Amino acid sequence: MLLRFLPFLCLLLCSCDQQPAQDTMPNTVMADSPSSNTELAIYKDSTQSVTDRIADLIGRMTTEEKVAQVTAVWADKHKMEDEELNFDSSKAQAVMPHGIGHVTRPSELTGGGDPGRTGEQEIAYVNAIQKWLVENTRLGIPALMHEESLHGLAAKDATSWGQPISVAATFNRELTRRLYATAARQTASRGAHVVLTPVVDVARDPRWGRVEETLGEDPYLAAQIGLQAVLGFQGDDEKWDEGEVFATLKHMAGHGEPEGGNNIGPAHISERTLREVFLYPFRYIVDNGKVRNIMASYNEVNGVPSHANGWMLNDVLRGEWGYEGAVVSDYFAVKELHTRHAVAATLKEAAIRAISSGVDIELPDREAFPYLVEAVNQGELDEAILDRAVGRILRQKFDRGLFENPYTEPGTALSNTPTDDALVREAGSEGMILLQNDGILPLTAKNLTIAVVGPNADKVLLGGYSDQPQHFITLRQGLEAYAEANDVTVIYSEGTRLTEPGSWYKDTVIAVSAEDDRARIQQAIKDVAEADVIILAVGGNELTSREAWAESHLGDRPSLELMGTQNELIDAMATLGKPMIGLVFGGRPLNISNLVEKSDAVFQCFYLGQETGHSVADVLFGDVNPSGKLPISIPRSAGHIPAYYNYKPTARRGYLFENVNALYSFGYGLSYTDFEIGVPELASVQIPADGSTTVSVQVTNTGDRPGKEVVQLYIRDEYSTVTRPVKELRGFEKVYLTPGETKTVTFELGPEQLKYLNQEMNYAVEPGTFQIMIGNSSRTEDLRQVTLTVVGQAK
Repeated sequence: MLLRFLPFLCLLLCSCDQQPAQDTMPNTVMADSPSSNTELAIYKDSTQSVTDRIADLIGRMTTEEKVAQVTAVWADKHKMEDEELNFDSSKAQAVMPHGIGHVTRPSELTGGGDPGRTGEQEIAYVNAIQKWLVENTRLGIPALMHEESLHGLAAKDATSWGQPISVAATFNRELTRRLYATAARQTASRGAHVVLTPVVDVARDPRWGRVEETLGEDPYLAAQIGLQAVLGFQGDDEKWDEGEVFATLKHMAGHGEPEGGNNIGPAHISERTLREVFLYPFRYIVDNGKVRNIMASYNEVNGVPSHANGWMLNDVLRGEWGYEGAVVSDYFAVKELHTRHAVAATLKEAAIRAISSGVDIELPDREAFPYLVEAVNQGELDEAILDRAVGRILRQKFDRGLFENPYTEPGTALSNTPTDDALVREAGSEGMILLQNDGILPLTAKNLTIAVVGPNADKVLLGGYSDQPQHFITLRQGLEAYAEANDVTVIYSEGTRLTEPGSWYKDTVIAVSAEDDRARIQQAIKDVAEADVIILAVGGNELTSREAWAESHLGDRPSLELMGTQNELIDAMATLGKPMIGLVFGGRPLNISNLVEKSDAVFQCFYLGQETGHSVADVLFGDVNPSGKLPISIPRSAGHIPAYYNYKPTARRGYLFENVNALYSFGYGLSYTDFEIGVPELASVQIPADGSTTVSVQVTNTGDRPGKEVVQLYIRDEYSTVTRPVKELRGFEKVYLTPGETKTVTFELGPEQLKYLNQEMNYAVEPGTFQIMIGNSSRTEDLRQVTLTVVGQAK
């Protein structure tokens, strides 16, 4: 979703088709308008059912009031503010005379990545808006306030943990829920009600700049971790409790494998792949998490843009799956049916197509949907379709209790705390993936001099959709803090730069002079002369991998090579003959073959959050045993894309003079201790097609350190009427074991694990044999297997 800064926003708004006037409709009731007698209105009676209250309220609304509820206000917020950016009630009538459905990002002051409001400032701002809506619009309908919370509430002084790709790397359900519950409490405490997260797109092309926002390449992992994020936000039931907010699953669907790796590029995928891969996390979470919002994706799937895809949003999502929540638009995506996809000749046509296809509200601003007033009045849109969308937005307002109390108590805003720091530090260390260790790790802090070198050694690395957390501990700062308490000396040298300083939010990315970089490399060689070990922090940053939301704001790359002179820096450090530990930061997998070849140890770190330096120090010195696993395979080069592990049997025959496999496969990650995973044992070696059994395996820590291991279950239908992947993740458990300790891990095996879409496009379990594989990565050499036989036909 786009976070364009306001000057660009205003330019967009001014240059689009002329919109119907928002402020020409008087805030009075005409003689032929729906009843204005609200004294005894059912919708105001909290003892009535929500369904009855919605019906009563819609029955009283004018068309203009209905359309207001399916629109949002963002840029025009500033038309309702005074010089200090406080809400000015005297200006509100001109902007939202009929009310509003959503207020977009009330935490922002000016947008564009600038620091926003403090928690208490946001409460005052939100309360002032709600007071005006309740007291000065005809029906007194409060607004829903929505915020971004990709990896923590994107607001000033809120807690910011690692990007979702790092959360997925933990393979830790319980930890994930604790993280997102933290964001829920902070968001709710500041007066907001909806967060536009989590992202459950399945990322299948690492050239795509939004990989960091995803939970990786596997639909099962995305579904499991995504569900915990939803439960962290919303709780276990449909009732709203204090400290909870409504989550938004995004982006539906096929967003993670765009043509050429270009953001919003067409998704050329079959219905089978769409359902089994890209829709799977959405379906699973709808079934198990009661998520309240789903966001449509920018891209097209087989020629149909998602915001105009009634088959996907109405027939599949609501018809087949029984989803009852709202579908929200991605930012400016309804307009793009007209301006980009060219499937609507006008903004009015775009609005009609979107709402008819199942999109209930236009975010972040009122561009196309205001034309729905005219469309209804002229008979171009059945008013029942509008009423249906309005009802879905109103239901959240009733369920949230906004009609009874739309206000947030001043003085209750939550910001980051030491407890939050500890949680983020824990998540950061669990998200680090040890790819290689020749025995150098963990480090021993005794008369040790460490050189920390590289473009990411002393940089704030938050990734996209971040605001201004209370603090950020760089790698250098974390190591220096450790050094103060131990017998360690830290030397720092920049070595190279990835880009000149810039912002994820701003368009401009300035390349670095190779000549200047080579001078820095020569300086680094001198700086590290006295070091015992080199820690080399390379990879990408927020400018080299980001959401490409416009042709002027790009973030996808055709190459996976390390940018700039990083490989020259690696070569230079390697010639010094000192032990070297590589840390790879950034938003997506890169070609790190040279780093792997020349380093004694390598970690894939992605983005680890505000405690990055502390998390890394904890792991390097052995206070925490690494337990992260790759949520996405690391290709050998861009020419090796696709590199995902769950490929079809004919997909990886080989390349001339090249290894066809990924450099590191999904699920891979080492530890400082050793784990032995035994032979899987089936409770029943044969089951009927509609039956179930369990498979168990013993896991033993055979090393000398306590640690966590992720036990992974993969299956393969050996012979099927439709081709199946060589293996598919169908279960995982993260277990903690002390040295010598053994635990038994048990997985369910039944229709949910074994079914697939057959030739008739129906989910079924076919009779035959299934390979049941258990191990600690998706690599065949890391798995042990047993055969399950399924007999008969499923009912």
